[in-house]
Amino acid sequence: MRDNVSRLQIVVWVLAALPVLIVLAVYGRLPEMIPTSWGLHNQVEYGNKSTIWMIAGMAPLFGIMFYVLPKIDPKKRNYEKFQAPYLLFQMVMQLFLIVMTGIIVTESFRPGTVDVTTVVSALCAILFIVMGNMMPKFRQNFYCGIKTPWTLSNEVVWTKTHRLGGRMMFGAGIIALAGAFLPNDTWKMMALFIPIMAAATVPAIMSYIWFQKGSGEK
Repeated sequence: MRDNVSRLQIVVWVLAALPVLIVLAVYGRLPEMIPTSWGLHNQVEYGNKSTIWMIAGMAPLFGIMFYVLPKIDPKKRNYEKFQAPYLLFQMVMQLFLIVMTGIIVTESFRPGTVDVTTVVSALCAILFIVMGNMMPKFRQNFYCGIKTPWTLSNEVVWTKTHRLGGRMMFGAGIIALAGAFLPNDTWKMMALFIPIMAAATVPAIMSYIWFQKGSGEK
């Protein structure tokens, strides 16, 4: 198990380096102004090409951050109980950043090639689906998961909250993925944000209710 986890960590670091390597390879050929954000109805904002380093730089930053945080977490021993899901989550995050870097590069050279709203909505939906599957496996910690005063104070509340949160996040991801292919950008955003807001809010509220009830049953 330790060998598998070790290999996954190496994969995470390799993925974290890819956005930077992509930018290094094309930076000299990028136009001075590149697309930096996309609004509804194909509204594109442009900025200096140096801003691409902010996106690419997030990958190694996250790679370092996610590696260091468990070492300084007061509940660091709990990470041993969900190492594989924790590393798989990091891999998905890194893949997301690789694709985002690729979108910016592609749209810089050939504007209009990518249906950005659809692709980003679908990517976010997939990320939520993966998170929904991972969340029930998370154990108490201070950096990863639904961190409310009540989940951090009671392990049973943590477990129940993350089971509910995982189901809701998975369902929100499915709705968002279907919504990504709706014909209207406003509908796509509603299908993305409304379910996600519910998936983030309801478990937090329930953690308070369960804590107040003094839940002692899993």
